[in-house]
Amino acid sequence: MAEIRRILSVLGVTADVQAAPRQLEVAETESTFVGNALLKARAYAREFGEPALADDSGLCVAALNDLPGVLSARWAGREASDTKNVDLLLDQLSGLPSAKRDARFVCAVALVHPDGREFCAEGSVSGEIVDAPRGQNGFGYDPVFMPTGHEVTTAQMSEELKDSLSHRFHALKELAARGAFN
Repeated sequence: MAEIRRILSVLGVTADVQAAPRQLEVAETESTFVGNALLKARAYAREFGEPALADDSGLCVAALNDLPGVLSARWAGREASDTKNVDLLLDQLSGLPSAKRDARFVCAVALVHPDGREFCAEGSVSGEIVDAPRGQNGFGYDPVFMPTGHEVTTAQMSEELKDSLSHRFHALKELAARGAFN
């Protein structure tokens, strides 16, 4: 939530983004990031009668045929921690040189209005998977993802730097450009 608020502020979006009164259990059954973001946004808009913004994001690793993809949060199992997911990923890439560790973070955002209007956008950032976790900032795969053109992982970046190049930034920027927040 904090990351989305920071990014929207930088983009000049003045929408009052708040957490839902309670969390809903929405099964992510789609095979795409956009599909899962739409499932969640539709469920929240329907339940609360307010515009609902949802995202689905993950890591796509070229050497793994773009997996973990939509399974990123559950890569090492349904109840796996971020550490277990990262450990499994590093095990799967063990022995591969950095030139074969291409990856990209992908984020799809969906904004669904109670009147039925729907807006979707997708953003990505390319990079590579490093051989061991580095840094304490961020979450998920941030400690092992180094964006192209940088010498540090996203977990080693300041919030401002990470926000300015992230997959979520690109998706929200596109959503704003489509007039979703008007």
